Amino acid sequence: MSFGIVFAVTLGVTALTVPITMRIARRVGAIAVPGDRRVHATPTPTLGGAAMYVGMLAGVGAASMLGQFRAAFEASGNVAAVVVAATIIFGTGIIDDVREVSAPAKLAGMVLAGSVLSLGGVTIFNLPLPFIGFTVLSPDLAALVTVVWVVTMANAVNIIDGLDGLAAGVMAIASGAFLLYSVKLDSAGALFAGNAGPLLAVVTLGVCVGFLPWNVHPARTFMGDTGALLLGLMMASSTIAVGGQSDDSFTGQSWFFFAPLVIPLLILGVPLIDMVFAILRRTTRRSGVATADKDHVHHRLMRLGHGHRRSVVILWAWTALLSVFALYPAITGRSTLMVPVALAALALLGFTIVTPWFDRRRERRSSRRRRGPIPGASNPAGSATGGSDGGSEEDRPSAGPPTQTRSAV
Repeated sequence: MSFGIVFAVTLGVTALTVPITMRIARRVGAIAVPGDRRVHATPTPTLGGAAMYVGMLAGVGAASMLGQFRAAFEASGNVAAVVVAATIIFGTGIIDDVREVSAPAKLAGMVLAGSVLSLGGVTIFNLPLPFIGFTVLSPDLAALVTVVWVVTMANAVNIIDGLDGLAAGVMAIASGAFLLYSVKLDSAGALFAGNAGPLLAVVTLGVCVGFLPWNVHPARTFMGDTGALLLGLMMASSTIAVGGQSDDSFTGQSWFFFAPLVIPLLILGVPLIDMVFAILRRTTRRSGVATADKDHVHHRLMRLGHGHRRSVVILWAWTALLSVFALYPAITGRSTLMVPVALAALALLGFTIVTPWFDRRRERRSSRRRRGPIPGASNPAGSATGGSDGGSEEDRPSAGPPTQTRSAV
């Protein structure tokens, strides 16, 4: 019940605050103007992340008044550290959305936010390793790993924020899956009393779901770097609190209790894999890792022939499939769903590859029917046989689509 209240408050406040941030964005000039490197067709406000920040504060405030979460606020300074770090990342993002800052300056903001988390106790001090056990990190190493994880997550979300609704949807699925997992761990006694991980996961879920209706294609507002970095920080904080602070008394019972290390990597597979390939691609080309390009996974889907909406839904589906793959054996202790998941993955892969071919074939036929015989031609029947590609989906680009937001990598 308490989780439902926090979710509802976070969702409602986020959704209701978005129109206010849209007006503010227009007033201060935080507008994404259509151009060669953008996929949207109309000027769009970019301060949606500010509504996410307000929704996050409302959700945390609501949780502080509920008895179920009292231990999370009293046991340590974890929640306070997350709020302070979120404020730092919010400030970094909003300055970038309004005035633009350099990649090193943005990285400095992420490092500072990660350092605040570590100083506040939200740090990876237990590193569960399969077949080895729990490795206790030294304070210095724990702080370093924590900061690296925050920077990684923030950049991964920023990179995936290239199409309307993509980042918000992927993170909604990921945070929802991690919420289920962390609640299961908590009920099994595998988390220390007052662990803030489940609370942070439900707040992240509420923020995403509250923002998503405003961001689906065609988007009325963008989350901007403000929202992308904030979502990355919130998800990093939740996974650190759960994965890096599990009770080592459960060591060796089952791989389920090592999953805090694995679960985030699986359910966040889409943005993390995209980020890794972006770094490798830019390194190979000897361009800066912060240099945006048009070769992210969502761009490739659109070049393959999928429209804007379908590309987003495909990546949502992959995130959901990876979440099921990770969660089912972890929660149930059984692997009976592996075959259905594998079949679903093959079906989704087939849909991703084959559907554009059928679309092009259908469009060619439609084009021939629209053209019909050419009046006065000596061979009317033959005039309709040449065929050419007809019209495409209104949101499908003719070439590789540009990025909607700059990558922070």
